[in-house]
Amino acid sequence: MEYRRLGRTDVKVSAICLGSMTWGEQNSEQEGFQQLDYALDQGVNFIDTAEMYPIATRAETYGRTEEIIGNWMAARGTRDKVIIATKIVGPNAGRFPYIRGGETRFDRKHIAAAVEASLKRLKTDTIDLYQLHWPDRATNDFGKLAYQHEDGAQETPIEETLEALDVVVKAGKVRHVGLSNENPWGVMRFVTGAEQGKGPRVASVQNPYSLLNRSFETRMAEVAIREDVGLLAYAPLAAGTLTGKYLNDQWPAGARRTLWPDNRRYQGPQADKATAAYVQIARDHGLDPAALALAFVLRQRFLTAAIIGATTLDQLKTDIGAAEVSLSDDLLAALEDIHKRYTYPCP
Repeated sequence: MEYRRLGRTDVKVSAICLGSMTWGEQNSEQEGFQQLDYALDQGVNFIDTAEMYPIATRAETYGRTEEIIGNWMAARGTRDKVIIATKIVGPNAGRFPYIRGGETRFDRKHIAAAVEASLKRLKTDTIDLYQLHWPDRATNDFGKLAYQHEDGAQETPIEETLEALDVVVKAGKVRHVGLSNENPWGVMRFVTGAEQGKGPRVASVQNPYSLLNRSFETRMAEVAIREDVGLLAYAPLAAGTLTGKYLNDQWPAGARRTLWPDNRRYQGPQADKATAAYVQIARDHGLDPAALALAFVLRQRFLTAAIIGATTLDQLKTDIGAAEVSLSDDLLAALEDIHKRYTYPCP
């Protein structure tokens, strides 16, 4: 397993990060333990979660994923062997009334409360990487490519958020901080604020990146490399789409698209055509489509880690095994040809 530096910190994380958002919904605690045991045995030391997990978020299971991770660390005595990353819920216009009253902000009150709750569920004294799940402002995230400004929209100033994060870092409750679903303007404002002494420097940005969504390359890649704010790529398999399991109008039992068909981020004619082309290329080269897709993500210079999610151990083994897959120049050229035909089908 390859280990990479997290931002400008002294922390080294595995290039494969174990995602956890199915634990407590699609996966039981026992299955979560099995995944954690296997991943750790394979050299994975990086675990990503969030206070709102599992997905789909609902009052009955809110926070359950963090509890499962906390229970595993307590049962196995593994706290000092793993890097734990979690996230605070962003503004949600009352969609989650059971999370601090439904209108969470990135201010001192909400960050302090969220950190305390996550620490309790995780059964730990310190969170290694604390991330802002999405911006505390109106912006183009979750499938939107174009930015449309909203005058007068409520938002917490980034300087205020940095000051709130500074409090929990100095208290020893958080080691490092990161962003998620951010754009270049937001990352640079956080970086500049830290340089001005207003709070801790962000170490990472967790955004979507896959063969179906390479938009990170257009502007964010330069920021990630020049400012050492590496990408933690979520959905590197485009929510399982790049495995090919949904092609030809297939709806596998228990799969996320089958369970939640309204989530159409990785669906559509262009997405289907691109996926079919990538899957065929993988098979032509004797590779598992998932391994090919992950290997492509892992080779990017701006990447710190690819966050994988699996509901079965077989899926997990394939995903972790992708760290050993190398891609030839001819294969990379073929992937570029497909990208030129189907550019950003799933932003």
